[in-house]
Parts: sequence; structure tokens; C-alpha cells
Amino acid sequence: MACVVVRYHEIALKGGNRSRFVARLVDNLRAATAGLGVTHAQSLPGRIVLSLADGAALDEIQARVATTFGVANFSCGVATALDLDAISDAAVAAASRAPMESFAIVTRRADKSFPLTSPQVNARVDLDEPAVAIAIEILPRAAFVSAGKIRGPGGLPVSISGRVTCLLSGGIDSPVAAHRMMQRGCRVGFVHFHGGPYTDRASRDKARELVAHLTRWQLRSELWVVPFGDIQAEIVARVPRSHRVVLYRRMMLRIAAALGRRGGARALVTGESLGQVASQTLENLAVIAAATPILVLRPLIGMDKAEIIAQAERIGTFATSILPDQDCCSLFVPPHPTTRATAAEVAAAESLLDVDALVARGVDAAERETFVFPPPVTARGARESA
Repeated sequence: MACVVVRYHEIALKGGNRSRFVARLVDNLRAATAGLGVTHAQSLPGRIVLSLADGAALDEIQARVATTFGVANFSCGVATALDLDAISDAAVAAASRAPMESFAIVTRRADKSFPLTSPQVNARVDLDEPAVAIAIEILPRAAFVSAGKIRGPGGLPVSISGRVTCLLSGGIDSPVAAHRMMQRGCRVGFVHFHGGPYTDRASRDKARELVAHLTRWQLRSELWVVPFGDIQAEIVARVPRSHRVVLYRRMMLRIAAALGRRGGARALVTGESLGQVASQTLENLAVIAAATPILVLRPLIGMDKAEIIAQAERIGTFATSILPDQDCCSLFVPPHPTTRATAAEVAAAESLLDVDALVARGVDAAERETFVFPPPVTARGARESA
């Protein structure tokens, strides 16, 4: 029977909690491959086996498994009886399908009752640098034979670490931050602030496209879109120029926290990197985070711009992020924003505002949209553009 053998790494280090992590990964793999011909997903010692029906959509199954966090690597192969002849036939068939100049057969005998040792099963040609490794994995009820390994995204299975809400600007940084939190097992919701009615729809359209793309790693996402232009205008009219950017960010955190709580988020996520812009100094980051008691996570805090861009390119968000738009971060920005705001200065500035009313205005005006992967099929049979 055709199968996909999925292996994990970090999950194996979880000790007494391992079964919970493995169960979540099995559930996520089932959800990711639903409707593609996977008949069974089974957890076995050190691996998960997806059994495939005849005619299963193997290419798409591989693509889905390759974007399932928690997967270290996986192989496509077959399950055979615990019989040396059957195992040998399967290994020969696997080798014949793999274009190569050299190969190695590497056996892992999890079932120690099997009469042959791993070296007795192995056959090797070019031991040091084989072009393809034929893997034979002997387990209590079956052997699995596969050729080669496909790298997975690693990390922890989505949802095992809980829910977070990411402030998504539409730029390069925040989509990378969201992706990194998914890799650490978080289910990520999104909040996008736009400058309407003072800006066009470009930033909103970018945010939707970015969330649609990122959803392939967690299968379902929610995006809140918040009109922020009038709130910014209120701040501009009442507070000193130098502290406006800090107050914008504090207001965003409060609104995002309120929206995140509706979905059970236990932390906020931002794309901030230390020293990258005026609002991202140690002093400003501290007073901004103090606006709300919810935990603020900054997964990019120690990365430089080149590293962030490289990861954006790897995950496929960079091309969308650099599209021109009018985002609220550049709206009403003073020429010389403070880089060392203090709690006292911020408190004095916010005393000129009805903070609760502004937060309520943003929350009440927010619009929610749900994204799923793959996108639903329209009546004409085409995928909707999420």
C-alpha cells in the first residue's frame, strides 16, 4: 500500500508531553490532506504514516505535508509485510523509480523481534555520499520502504501553543513575524489598521493577500480590518507632534488586544526589530507595550533587515509586501518623532484624549474576514481568490 512516512524532530524531545504534540500533528496532517486520498493517519514509534488510496493526489499531498509545522521531513513509499522478500522487492522497486548514480539502503529496526539486524538488511553502494537513500523502517506490524526525504518546515504543530494576534501592517516584517509564530505552534489571527478615509484600499488589499498566503500554513485564519485614519486625526489634533507615533502604536495595541480577546488570543505579535525605526528603540518599545497588560511578542527583535527580507522571500510574502500602498504608519507622521518617550510624557499626552472612546471606536468599526486553505471552489469550478 502506498504511504507517506512523516518524521518529526523537536516533538520527539518533549518527554512526557510528547503524546499531546504528536496527536496535534496527526490532527493537523489529517486536516491538511483532507479530500486528497489519505485513508488513514497513524502515529507509530517516532513517525506518522499516512496511508494512501489508489489514485491519491500525491503531488498535492506532498505540498500540504511540506507546509505542516511540526514535520521535520517525510518520504513517499510503500508499506509491506514483515517478510524479507517483500521488503527486498519494495526496495528494488523504490530504487528503480529514483534517478541516481549511487544509492544506499538504510534500515531502522524499531521492532527488535524482527529476525534480522539492521546491518543484515542493509545493502550499500557508495556509502559516503549516496545519491539516494532507500529507507527501510521496520515496525511491529509492517515495514515501510521509501526513497529519499523531503524537508518539512520543522517547528511545532499549529495550535499546540495557543492563539495569538498579529498586527499586520502589509509591509515586509509583520508577515514574517506571523510565520515564525506559526512555526512555534501558535494559531495566528490578524489585525490590519488602514488610514481610511484618508488613504485608498491598497494596504487593505495587500493585507488580505498576505493573510490568504499565510493561511496555507494553518489552514484557517481570521483578519480584522480597522479604519484608523480618524483616530490618528484625533491624536494629531490634541497631542504634541513628537509623541504622536508612540500614541498611534499604543492605540493599535489596545484595539488589537480587544479584538484578539474575542478569539482567545493570549498574546500580541508585532514585526518590530530593535532600532529599525524611531518607534522601535528600547525606550519606545517599553512604553508602547505598557499600553496593554497582554503579552507582546516580537519574534524579529534581534534580526536585521537583510535577514527578514531573506525569510520573506523564502516564505513567499516579499513580492506582495513591497507593492506600493498608503499605509497608516506613514500617515500624519511628524518629521522628528521622539526616540526616548517616557511613561510620564505618554501619560500626559494621553490625558488630552478620551482613550477608551477611541479604542471603542476602532473596535466597533472593525470588520472581520475568514480565510481558509485551500480557498473554496466557486460555482464555475475555480478557486476563489481569498
